[in-house]
Amino acid sequence: MAGHSKWANIKRHKAKQDAVKGKLYTKLIREVTVAAKLGGADADSNSRLRMALDKAFGANMSRDVIDRAIKRGAGGLEGADVEEIRYEGYGPGGVAVMVDCMTNNRNRTVAEVRHAFTKCGGNLGTDGSVSYLFSHLGQLVFSAGANEERIMELALSENAEDVVVNEDNSIEVTTSPDRFIAIRDAMIAAGFQPEHAEISMIAATNILVTEKDAAEKLMRLTEMLEELDDVQEVYSNADIAEEILAELE
Repeated sequence: MAGHSKWANIKRHKAKQDAVKGKLYTKLIREVTVAAKLGGADADSNSRLRMALDKAFGANMSRDVIDRAIKRGAGGLEGADVEEIRYEGYGPGGVAVMVDCMTNNRNRTVAEVRHAFTKCGGNLGTDGSVSYLFSHLGQLVFSAGANEERIMELALSENAEDVVVNEDNSIEVTTSPDRFIAIRDAMIAAGFQPEHAEISMIAATNILVTEKDAAEKLMRLTEMLEELDDVQEVYSNADIAEEILAELE
């Protein structure tokens, strides 16, 4: 049941980037708009919209801005001509990288994504080249010291996929996407507030990056991609060694 928490490793850096970029609102609004476009404006019956709203409210976005994004996506306002597209490739050291985008101009987006890969020593691949390495899953992480036995009982009773205790004693609960909200809400109702909770693309196995040069290029690639207006999320199977990550921070 023991594992290494890649989330604890990489998310610290990502959180810093999100805080400084100033583009978070734009990305959140876009996700709310697309979620409403695909599944309707009712968050009770549209789990993707509910997740997007949770993130938007968590970022202190105003209700008016959120409501306009929902109306735009559901067809009440113009300007919802945005499509989702995923790019796949390899970063430095053979690390698998997936990039989820929302765009109204595919040619612009692919050119910008390819430029970032090339500049940082990576290669943009074809559809399916790395996606088979990832699974679409919900992930809840509880900090060290949380009641492992009780969390495990709740997770199993709510049909979670797996429960892992990481090397840092954090507890990681994995769920199918359709069970994520129910399990998250059950945990919160029982008094267990997750330190991190999201539906993401989780790699089955990770590649440990121990060379500073490769790690530096990989983090630069991640930063360049996340700075692009059309990029929503960047996933990889990189596990950067703690001492290397500390130097890069």
